[in-house]
Amino acid sequence: MSSVYRPTLSLAPALIQADFAARRARLAAQLPDHSIVILATAPTHLRNNDAEYKYRADSSFYYLTGFAEPEALLVLEKVLSEQGNAELIYTLFVRPKDKLREIWDGRRAGIEGALAEFGAQQAYPINEADERLPAMLLGKQHVYARLDNDLTSWLAHARSLRRGEGVVDTVHNLDALLAEMRLIKDDKELALMQSAADISAAAHCRAMQTVRPEMLEYQLEAELLYVFGHYGCVPSYNSIVAGGDNANILHYVENDQLLRAGDLVMIDAGAEYQHYAGDISRTFPVSGTFSNAQRAVYDIVLRANLAAIDSLVAGAHARIHHETALRVLTQGLVELGILSGDIDTLMADKAYMPFYMHGTGHWLGMDVHDVGRYTDTDGKPRTLQAGMVITVEPGLYFAHDNPQVPERYRGIGIRIEDDVVITEGAPRVLTGGVPKTMAEIEALMQQE
Repeated sequence: MSSVYRPTLSLAPALIQADFAARRARLAAQLPDHSIVILATAPTHLRNNDAEYKYRADSSFYYLTGFAEPEALLVLEKVLSEQGNAELIYTLFVRPKDKLREIWDGRRAGIEGALAEFGAQQAYPINEADERLPAMLLGKQHVYARLDNDLTSWLAHARSLRRGEGVVDTVHNLDALLAEMRLIKDDKELALMQSAADISAAAHCRAMQTVRPEMLEYQLEAELLYVFGHYGCVPSYNSIVAGGDNANILHYVENDQLLRAGDLVMIDAGAEYQHYAGDISRTFPVSGTFSNAQRAVYDIVLRANLAAIDSLVAGAHARIHHETALRVLTQGLVELGILSGDIDTLMADKAYMPFYMHGTGHWLGMDVHDVGRYTDTDGKPRTLQAGMVITVEPGLYFAHDNPQVPERYRGIGIRIEDDVVITEGAPRVLTGGVPKTMAEIEALMQQE
């Protein structure tokens, strides 16, 4: 193509320390007095031998601190002042500055940076955590943490130091609190997610314009990575670039086969921008034009996508988009002659399962499969609220060897996925920057 899609995007600014401080305050407001929060960031991971994967902080740790280095620990203490007012003490344990290690591994904020740049009131070397945490636990009635060996050890040590001050006897699941906080996005978070969606959409558009028969799937993946990298992003998850029958493997990530003329290619890929994930799936023809059989299947999946999005309104239950998509897809399978019978009966019997075997979406945020319950305490689907972000990703999968499917449809796998914000009014689609109607896709692919 002589005119490859090269957008200039206006991106949301990064969060500032005041934003992270506000989150800590919101968390503290939910805690009883005499509480302590303990949260470690993610460990580093080896790729092989002594080569590490690029580091990525634990999402909840970053959510509260903005601190992206490894080997770090957050402690929040909610205590009463001498005047009887609740006070919040914010402590970070971090790697101290080390000239030699910084030459090898990169700059560190150190104790000084934790105090001056990241708003900590107290900061200590991470190797002092085992020594200091037991004393910090004394006098606390509630601890909010992830139950692990470190916490068990600190509690045991604290009890040996009892000193008549008492020791925590109630351990609460910190992730449960943070998941509910993270589930509802504020305006700044939604702006960051819009940027992640825009970058992801630009990458999908570039893929549509650069694909050609006999290209390898990983070469098309490289076009996605070019756009991600151009905006300082990494993939939110392992990109799926699946030509032909490979699209019928839901988590296909080998991406090493030829893209053949006449086949479709399904791409499921998103960019992570400022720790927020984009997640888009699009399916388009390698040769630039849908065949009649491909059109028939694609039309059904698109109808399911649009109907499911329309169903996502505040006050509806969290499975409404799945139930809506299932009805459209089941009706479509009847239209194609693959199923027959009453639609309600077919749905009750899950007759669609050989052709659509996954859910229609998931929460989206700092993690591509973001935190947050899908049900209420009674086990029923929870109610959708403004600020939630959810994906909508119906599909149909007709494997090349599925005898239930007419031969003309075999080898076709189609998924169409968008990122949707629940609002007080109509749902807001973040991923409208990449086309999804067949006419729009063909027009973009044929642009000169």
